[in-house]
Amino acid sequence: MSATAPEHDARAFGAASEDALHVSGQFDGLGEALRQVDRTLCVYRNNSTKLGMGLADEGDGTLEAALGEKPVVLPPCLPSDLGDPSFRADHGLKYSYYAGSMANGIATEALVEALGRAGMLGFFGAAGLSPARIEEALQRLTKSMAGLPYGFNLINTPQESLWQEQVASLYIKYDIRLVEASAYLALSLALVRYRTHGIHRGEDGRIIAPNRVIAKVSRAEVAQRFFAPPPARMLKKLVKNGDLTEEQAEMAAYIPMAQDLTAEADSGGHTDHRSALALLPSLLRLRDEMQAKYDFDVPLRVGLGGGVSTPGSAAAVFAMGAAYVVTGSVNQGSVEAGSCELVKAMLAEAAETDVAVAPAADMFEMGVTVQVLKKGTRFAERAGKLYDLYKSYNDLDALPAEERKKLEEVQFRAPLEEVWAETRAFFLERDPSQVKRAEANPRHKMALVFRSYLGQSSNWALHGVKGREEDYQIWCGPAMGAFNVWTNGTFLAEPANRHVTTIALNTLYGAAVLLRVNSLRLQGVPVPPKDSHFAPMTDEELEACLP
Repeated sequence: MSATAPEHDARAFGAASEDALHVSGQFDGLGEALRQVDRTLCVYRNNSTKLGMGLADEGDGTLEAALGEKPVVLPPCLPSDLGDPSFRADHGLKYSYYAGSMANGIATEALVEALGRAGMLGFFGAAGLSPARIEEALQRLTKSMAGLPYGFNLINTPQESLWQEQVASLYIKYDIRLVEASAYLALSLALVRYRTHGIHRGEDGRIIAPNRVIAKVSRAEVAQRFFAPPPARMLKKLVKNGDLTEEQAEMAAYIPMAQDLTAEADSGGHTDHRSALALLPSLLRLRDEMQAKYDFDVPLRVGLGGGVSTPGSAAAVFAMGAAYVVTGSVNQGSVEAGSCELVKAMLAEAAETDVAVAPAADMFEMGVTVQVLKKGTRFAERAGKLYDLYKSYNDLDALPAEERKKLEEVQFRAPLEEVWAETRAFFLERDPSQVKRAEANPRHKMALVFRSYLGQSSNWALHGVKGREEDYQIWCGPAMGAFNVWTNGTFLAEPANRHVTTIALNTLYGAAVLLRVNSLRLQGVPVPPKDSHFAPMTDEELEACLP
């Protein structure tokens, strides 16, 4: 060790010889130092003799004087500082992180509550549920989450516009101030009505729109619609319907439909399988173009979801400039999720390649697909067969006898006449216009019957219906497999330990650590492999580390 700095502990890292500079006695090594994310660290290199490098906390004048060189400085990188501070401020969050709304109530009230109490955002999975069930969730969360961040999902249902209108009305009734809008290709009147409801001017004259929308999109043309004011024709219709005054419609022309936009990459559920590396930069540029075009009073922001399930993926997303990160598939396997225990066990065994695409129940006729778990089920195969038949035939009665027999014995396990009777009864309660249309159009009748299998398959998975395991529809993207690889051999490999906040805090804290690792590398400091990885930590360990 150099005689000019005898006070330093002799625990070197990355050294070329025993005479290298050493880690300050406050640290056991570089790995521990990197995990102290609230500390400024300085790395010194002895370039003249190439003896290696050492570490000193907050800069060390003695080392600097001895070496005659400036240190490589590693500033703090707190999980609570990742992302856009305005996003956290606007939504009352500690962290720029939210869990997307998994349909059929898989994103439960308990999941939303846990995240909100931890300073993160959760959206209740309202898609696919009856208005009555959604109202139960509204009644619970408006009480339990008073003063805390949370939201509800509003999914596009072009085949069931009545449902969307009813749900939007419920959100307005219960003063829900934030929705995640998903699966929209075009704006709906119900969504515009929600966004513009209660718009007014504050005492300073600025326009205030109390209802916020976070839009989840994967296409630039859809993003443009959300980063623009509500369409004038829809505003006129809302005025005509008595939902807005003329003055409110004029104000609405100066606000974006959504201030926040989630770039949805390769995800579970509805997905275009977009590459995050291509999608996010494109939408960030579009954000700037739309901000310049409309000069909104509020900053437009872009976050990213789809593929985010590990510290490395979250770190990459923040490094690319995302305002926030969104997780999805990984939360479906959490303790708080509404999925049955068997599904959670199946998800815990999934690899990145154990996914497939299948027709979407809500947009079946349009050919829209969802990404689902392939391993352990035959749903994707059977659902795909239904769509092939729908494209090939115009009527249930036109189906070949052999194909009809297979459907009745395998998918439906009942005569198609009985299936239609049950489907008809369902839609008479949910949306009678669908029955009227089906009775006039045999092909639509066939679509409703086939959609009944798709709809029930997700409920069979949700409730763990025995005998229907091969028909479970489990929404899942490659991120689930990546999470399993990262947690393999750790306590998080066990589904019983996968609490949604434990997953979230490990993801964020690990991202902060890995961003510090990358900061050293970008400044020419090689980081040993053993210090370049972040292993999951228990809640107790996280509490001790998080400032």
